[in-house]
Amino acid sequence: MTYKTFFKYSLNLLGMLSITALLTETTFRLYHQVNPVFIFEHHDYNRFRGKAFADDYDFTLNSKGFKDIEFGPKQKNVFRLLAIGDSFAYGIVPYQFNYLTLLEEQLNQEQNRVEILNMGIPAIGPKDYVSVLIKEGLALKPDGVIVSFFVGNDFLESERAFYSHSYLFAFLKYLWNIRAHYQGNVFHGKAVYQDDQKTFSDEKFLEIEAARSRIYQTNTARFEVLLNHTLSQLEHIKKICDNNNIQMRLVIIPDEVQINQQLQTEVITALKMKPEAFDFSLPNQRLSQALLRLNINHLDLYPAFLQASAEKRLYKPNDSHWNIAGNQLAASLIRDYLSSVEWQIER
Repeated sequence: MTYKTFFKYSLNLLGMLSITALLTETTFRLYHQVNPVFIFEHHDYNRFRGKAFADDYDFTLNSKGFKDIEFGPKQKNVFRLLAIGDSFAYGIVPYQFNYLTLLEEQLNQEQNRVEILNMGIPAIGPKDYVSVLIKEGLALKPDGVIVSFFVGNDFLESERAFYSHSYLFAFLKYLWNIRAHYQGNVFHGKAVYQDDQKTFSDEKFLEIEAARSRIYQTNTARFEVLLNHTLSQLEHIKKICDNNNIQMRLVIIPDEVQINQQLQTEVITALKMKPEAFDFSLPNQRLSQALLRLNINHLDLYPAFLQASAEKRLYKPNDSHWNIAGNQLAASLIRDYLSSVEWQIER
């Protein structure tokens, strides 16, 4: 075979492979629009979910590794809410103090028949929320979905890896990943929860908060990129819910640095910047404005937490997650919010 013939053969082969890949990519995308399939959503969140039946303080995770009782069949005349989020939804407090547990109790005290399925998984973000909903949530036949959005890191977690934009690559990655067997994580074990105990050292906690605080800078174009990535994922969830006649609500959870002025000063000093370079309410304002444009009904907890923090601590020391009091306040605020937006709880 001459070099010229080999080159011509290679070009023809490359052309056929390219056309095949393009047709396959198009087919996958069209099919996914009509019938969402979990294969085309990345599965990385499985690295962080709990281990089935693991101890979590004085509670036992369910068979799916979620911090909730076992998910049973959908019951008639019971409004089923799916709660999706990260470690805030999972909770660093014991199960009985988690805001979603408390919310379910409070809603049912008002003579409603409501169940909340807590599908919170630590260390995940908006792109994972889409995956959880498609891969596991829709099969549970929810009437509503509550997305808990944590300002502290959900913007930063919203960026997609370059390969995730290809459905063909996602399919090949799925075939590769199914060879592995997921075991799950044990987070708190049989530890005794202490509400006032520091989780991190002062130095480490300040390092964590400082690394997150670029989203509060007023003159950075980086936030616009992060916001757009975030909105694409949240809009995806909204479309999936609309297509399946599921009501969607979103709760915006503030980071401690947004309501703790002393911590703000420490962060600004650590970053060697001036106070006027920051607006710690800016991400909430921008996100809320965009959600209104997308017709995504939401509740921003920032104003109420800012006000309440003047009277009591709402976050576990050096942790950035709510303590018991923070969970109690969140549950009360979300309960009032669900009533005010006419979620049609009674069905």
